[in-house]
Amino acid sequence: MGNIIYRRKKDSKENNGSRSRRIGGRSQRKMAAEEELLHRQALSMVLHQHQLSQRFDGSLSRRIGSTSSRRHTDPLANNEKKVVESLENIKFRRVVLIHGEGFGAWCWYKTIAQLEEVGLLRTAMDLTGSGIDLTDTNTVTTLAEYSKPLIQYLEALPEDEKVILVGHSSGGACLSYALENFPEKISKAIFLCATMVSNGQRPFDVFAEELGSAERFMQESEFLIYGNGKDEPPTGFMFEKQLMKGLYFNQSPTKDVALAMVTMRPTPLGPIMEKLSLSPENYGSGRRFYIQTLDDRALSPDVQEKLVRENPPEGVYKIKGSDHCPFFSKPQSLHKILVEIVQIP
Repeated sequence: MGNIIYRRKKDSKENNGSRSRRIGGRSQRKMAAEEELLHRQALSMVLHQHQLSQRFDGSLSRRIGSTSSRRHTDPLANNEKKVVESLENIKFRRVVLIHGEGFGAWCWYKTIAQLEEVGLLRTAMDLTGSGIDLTDTNTVTTLAEYSKPLIQYLEALPEDEKVILVGHSSGGACLSYALENFPEKISKAIFLCATMVSNGQRPFDVFAEELGSAERFMQESEFLIYGNGKDEPPTGFMFEKQLMKGLYFNQSPTKDVALAMVTMRPTPLGPIMEKLSLSPENYGSGRRFYIQTLDDRALSPDVQEKLVRENPPEGVYKIKGSDHCPFFSKPQSLHKILVEIVQIP
């Protein structure tokens, strides 16, 4: 499997001045709203172009392959055909992609295209206050609120349908929450370098090695956001861009890093500071798989190994050379693993 390792288990002037300030304030708010709209439009266009590019490249490769196939057999095309055929008989074929802190559905654009090519159904969603969801992140205080789009999706599923969940980074907490509340709706849960916590743990606890204890982070971190004012508890956080590049994207292509830098949003603090209540009957009955990333600076391989050791899943996979965002740095390796897990009976 190449670079994949698998292991189971006052006056007029003043009046004029105040009037100017009011007008200026309105103008600034209007400009901010327009900037936000332009940002979202740009994001939509970028994603659309990326997906078109991905599909064009794929179709071009197939055309070249089909021309040369008169003389040679294309092993890659044959292998893809076999994968597609084997997946046709899989009962639960819908993969639901859940992003991590700061990200949105946009981060899965490569994975989406690859899953579509082999005939799998895929859904990528923005959690509350993420991606293009308009909710102010400062108002998201619980894991239930943060996970609401996922919960509503699971609630709407037909009675006999199940899905495969994939959760990245802190999105793993949403998977655990879903497993506890809707075990009958989830065929498999795949934790991608994610916060696969045990009962009574907080998602933030997983990052303690890199960020320090939760208590220290809440008191001292320079990355905290005080949406309700400095006299109130912090409501979110967002890392400085250079730090973010070093932590998350040390192996990712430049164009993907550039995309992330203009699209990532603050992360609500409440959900990752919430202790999860997980039971053996619900969460414990779920089929969990873990994908480790071996060049990860945000969640080190040692920490990921500890998570697996303390809360053993059914299977463990490892991707060499991947940073914290394998959907950017190692998309093909990630795709192969996802397809393999989908095929496990």
